[in-house]
Amino acid sequence: MAMTNNFTSWGRPFTDAKMDMYGGDITQRYQLGSEHLQQHSDKFADAVQKTQQPIVTGTSVIGLKYKDGIMLAADNLASYGSLARFKDIQRLHSVGSHTIIGAAGDMSDFQHVQHQLESLVIDEYCHDDGHALGPAQIYEYMSTLMYHRRSQLNPLWNAFVVGGVDPKSGEPTLAYVDLLGTTYSAPTIGTGYASMIAIPLLRRLVEDRKEPPNEEEALDIIKTCMKVLFYRDARSLNKFQVAKITKEGAEISPSMSVETEWGFAEGIRGYGGQTQ
Repeated sequence: MAMTNNFTSWGRPFTDAKMDMYGGDITQRYQLGSEHLQQHSDKFADAVQKTQQPIVTGTSVIGLKYKDGIMLAADNLASYGSLARFKDIQRLHSVGSHTIIGAAGDMSDFQHVQHQLESLVIDEYCHDDGHALGPAQIYEYMSTLMYHRRSQLNPLWNAFVVGGVDPKSGEPTLAYVDLLGTTYSAPTIGTGYASMIAIPLLRRLVEDRKEPPNEEEALDIIKTCMKVLFYRDARSLNKFQVAKITKEGAEISPSMSVETEWGFAEGIRGYGGQTQ
């Protein structure tokens, strides 16, 4: 586009206005159809809204590295505010064959991320070049996605734990990414309330050992942490799933529970029908 003497139009395409300073209809001069000037809008755009604040949310996700790979766990509760509303929600999602993500935070944003990841995996498969996305690549994509949405001041209200094992090298990946784009990796990870309650347990039971736990020991550690979270976190549920990722592949268990004891509650002031 040629520079004009009217500085207010510099950097602005002619199609922003029908007339320029020299007169004449630009649509006639450049023989542009009216469809190029008309701003098309979706008739349903007003009905589609982004998440402004979390409404239906999930609580903690925990993860640890063990001898053969990665183990994650998350309960099946999605709370509607303070109401324990949905009790059969799967917050562990398989991405490809060797990666699983666990989501805390808003469930609608989690569904959006699931769709994004499914599209990514399909696109990669369609290249048919013999390569597949591993856990390290999924983690990089998640960190970029979350930071991009944060930079647009339209964050995805989630915290994710990404766990997986590279099928070729056997290198395990356990990493964290949240709505601010904060990222880190560690042998043990917890989101939300688990970052305060379960992490000390995980560090003592996993990181303070000379040798990493085997699969059976790792599952016992997971169950211990989920029991403590159920006792302490008002937004948790004694119904959870455990994901195991090894070099052979990834699998998510059916829902399970742990034995709990609430007899001590009778002696707690304010419990049940007590008045004093």
